[in-house]
Amino acid sequence: MSAAFEALLPIFLVILAGYGLRVIKFTTEEAWRLVERIVYFVLFPALILNTLALADLASLQILPMAGALLSALMVAAFVLTVMRRTVGGTIGLTGPAYSSVFQGSLRWNGFVALASVGAIFGADGVTAAALAIAVLVPTVNVLSVLILSRHAADQPSDAARILKLLSRNPLILACLVGLGLNFSGIHLPGPLQPTTDLLGRAALTLGLLSVGAGLDIRSAMGTKTLVVIACSLKLLVIPIMVALFCQLYGVEGLTRQVAIMCGAVPTASSSYVLARQLGGDHTLMAAIITVSTLIALISLPLTIAWVS
Repeated sequence: MSAAFEALLPIFLVILAGYGLRVIKFTTEEAWRLVERIVYFVLFPALILNTLALADLASLQILPMAGALLSALMVAAFVLTVMRRTVGGTIGLTGPAYSSVFQGSLRWNGFVALASVGAIFGADGVTAAALAIAVLVPTVNVLSVLILSRHAADQPSDAARILKLLSRNPLILACLVGLGLNFSGIHLPGPLQPTTDLLGRAALTLGLLSVGAGLDIRSAMGTKTLVVIACSLKLLVIPIMVALFCQLYGVEGLTRQVAIMCGAVPTASSSYVLARQLGGDHTLMAAIITVSTLIALISLPLTIAWVS
C-alpha cells in the first residue's frame, strides 16, 4: 500500500497543482480551455498513436482483457438501467441527471490511467493501458452519446449525428490508426515516431494539470445520493467486476493488473464537455468528476495493493 501510494502521490500532486494554479488565477479560464483542447485533440492522441503503433501486441492477452473490460461496463450499464426504471423518481434521477450519472459511472480518465500504470509497471504497463483505451474509449463514447441523446437532449439525435460525433473523436481515431499501423507492419516510419513521441511526452503532465484545473469543489460540496451512486460504481463495483471477469476469461499477470487499474481510475474530465454539449446535468457531472478524483487518491493505491 505504501509503495503504491508513494508511486501515485506525484500524479495527484500534479493534479492538485493544476487546481492550485486555477485557484490563484495564474491564467484565465479561456487559457485552461485551450490547454484542454491541445491535450485532447493533439497531445493525448499522439501518445496513444505512438504507443499502439509500436506495441508488442503478441505479449498481451488482448481479446480476454477486452472481454473483461467490456463485460464489466455492461454490468454497470445494466445496473443503472434497472435503477433508472425502478427508483429513478425517488432519488431524483431525471433524464439529464441520469445521463450524467451514466457518464460518471462508466467513463474513465485516460490521463490518470496511463500516468498511474506507467508509474507502477513502466513501459509494458503503458502498452497494456493503451490497448485498454483502444477498447474502452470507443465503447464508452458510443454509449454516452446514445444515453445523452435519448435521455438528456431536447430532441433525440439521429444515427447520422451520432456517427458524426464519434467520427470526430480524436482518441477513437488515434486508436484506429495506431492499431492499423501496428497490424500492417508499417508502424511509424521516418520522423513520425520521434515526432509523436515528443508530443506524447507532454500529454500526461499537461493533462493532469488540466484535470486539476477542472475540479469544482463548490459543486462537490452540495452533492448527495447521485454522486455517491456514480462514484461507488466507478471506483468500487467496476474494478471488482473487471477482476471477476478477468478470472472468468483467464486474464493473468500484467494484463490483469492493468485492466483492473484502468477500471479503478476516476471519471474522465471530458465527460463535462459532452454533458454541456448534449444537454446533460453539467453541474452534477462536475461534482462527480471532482469527488471521484479526490476519492481515487485513496482508492487507487488500495486497488493496486489488491491486484499486486
